[in-house]
Amino acid sequence: MSRLRRLVALAAFSACDSPASDLPDGGIDGGADPRAPVLYPAGQTLSPLTPDLVERLRAVHATATGSDMVFAKIGDSHTETPAYIACFAGTNVDLGGRDLGATVAHFKAGDAAGTTPFQRVSIATKIGWSAFQVLAGTPSPLAQEVAAIRPTFATVLFGTNDIGYNRIDRYGQNLAAIADTLLASGVIPIFSTLPPRDDDAAADRQVPRYNAIARGVAQTRGIPLVDLHRELAALPGHGLAGDDLHLESYSAGACRLDAMGITHGNNVRNLWVLSALDRMRRTVLADEPAPDADAPRLRGRGAPDDPFLVSQLPFADRRDTSTFGTDAITSYPACGPQDERGNEVYYRIELASPAMLHAYVIDDTADIDLHLLADAPSASGCLARGDTAIDRQLAAGTYFLVADTFAGTAGDFTIVVMTDP
Repeated sequence: MSRLRRLVALAAFSACDSPASDLPDGGIDGGADPRAPVLYPAGQTLSPLTPDLVERLRAVHATATGSDMVFAKIGDSHTETPAYIACFAGTNVDLGGRDLGATVAHFKAGDAAGTTPFQRVSIATKIGWSAFQVLAGTPSPLAQEVAAIRPTFATVLFGTNDIGYNRIDRYGQNLAAIADTLLASGVIPIFSTLPPRDDDAAADRQVPRYNAIARGVAQTRGIPLVDLHRELAALPGHGLAGDDLHLESYSAGACRLDAMGITHGNNVRNLWVLSALDRMRRTVLADEPAPDADAPRLRGRGAPDDPFLVSQLPFADRRDTSTFGTDAITSYPACGPQDERGNEVYYRIELASPAMLHAYVIDDTADIDLHLLADAPSASGCLARGDTAIDRQLAAGTYFLVADTFAGTAGDFTIVVMTDP
């Protein structure tokens, strides 16, 4: 993969493709400029797919060298199991009357190193894996799988095991690396949120936070997201097997998507991943129009006098302080003596009721710190500082979150903000 091609692919998915100074305020109901980044709202299982997002996905596809009929499977035991999607290659399939047959036939005809992508035993899936393990080594399992089957799409689900490491910042970095590596290879990732952890109450409390990270990485790269957790939460026993950890399947088959089938965890996952692949086949490959005319979009300009508005939770945004931001604050004495020399980006948060706020920053070569300010975008109002995260119980009111460059080490970052359910 040439450096030029990698930069082209990543540039196509930058959330900052237009400078904030050129973007008017607005949202889905406010006449937003179509260049403003799309937000992925909670409350829908498939993320928005607007004309501008489709255009970007088609641009990535234009760099692909693989087969349009092949997708990769990347993940942990949830993906390694034969109950995940493999049965679509067989005859025990009931789509429940949904118009998904053409997509099943399309990928069933694909050649993933001698088998269909549905049946392929992926190098990039393994029981017990966390996200960092698919990136480890030279070549990594991710690189090996892409080279072996040359896919155009990839389904990605990690997080169940990552929770045990208690490093949500590393989880975010690893998910971002997976997404960016695939995009740079001309492969479109399809992310999923992780299932509930009914086996461990403490781990389950972490699940919404890890899912906010997965949502944020997907949104800021403009790639599809399946909110699997949302669908499983409505099922008896959350669609989990007797160990309260892994998904269970309908006894008649995991690809039976009739009324009985979709009361089971693996069947539900298979339905929604197939639906996401169907949207990709239709819009990216068959040039059908985007299913969503528009979606909620980012408002504001990221400046002290016009911060980006955290208009929904979870919230995410991606910026690069080497090319964007305002260098108005160089230190926050109320929170410590650290050198915050360099551009910062401002976000405004309105809390209607008391809440436990969680804010995370995902960076790699850059060093971006978070600062929570009370009432006004001023260093004197600093309530909390974090180099990777801020967790703070807050009263109802107005707050400002500032992502600031530490000691001039500017660069790309993703910010994710949420409150506990």
